[in-house]
Amino acid sequence: MPTGVDLQAKVTRKPPVSVDTEAAVVLGEEVLVQEETADVSPTWFLAAQAAQDKQAVDLVALDLRGVTTMADTFLICHGRNNRQNQAIADEIESVLKTEAGERPVNIEGYQTGEWILMDYGDLVVHVFSEKARTYYDLDRLYREAKKLELPVDAQPPQ
Repeated sequence: MPTGVDLQAKVTRKPPVSVDTEAAVVLGEEVLVQEETADVSPTWFLAAQAAQDKQAVDLVALDLRGVTTMADTFLICHGRNNRQNQAIADEIESVLKTEAGERPVNIEGYQTGEWILMDYGDLVVHVFSEKARTYYDLDRLYREAKKLELPVDAQPPQ
């Protein structure tokens, strides 16, 4: 087994994937990793960039592993109005579909735009109005979760 695996994402917007080589089986270009040692999926990073592209406010990414089993990552943000919230959700859906081949399991709240919830299985995106975000305060509810480093100037986290 190789001593180090350096996988760089093929799409420039994707962050590099880090792998614990002790728990990985390398087959050509494909790497299979045991779930308990795998890093959080880079899907959240693409979603965060898409939200930033549509001027999302106060973007927070939370690593929920060990906190809850409902998802690995929450991406939480808000927009300045319901139309912007819909634009943020549209951009996230478009980017994840085209760049990661991901489609949401479910989207709720899109019509009103007050709280749009996008369920991607391991990633759940919450796009709030400012009022709804303050009221539900998911940031406080999941305060024990680790905050993930957000993209800055479209650069992957180091």
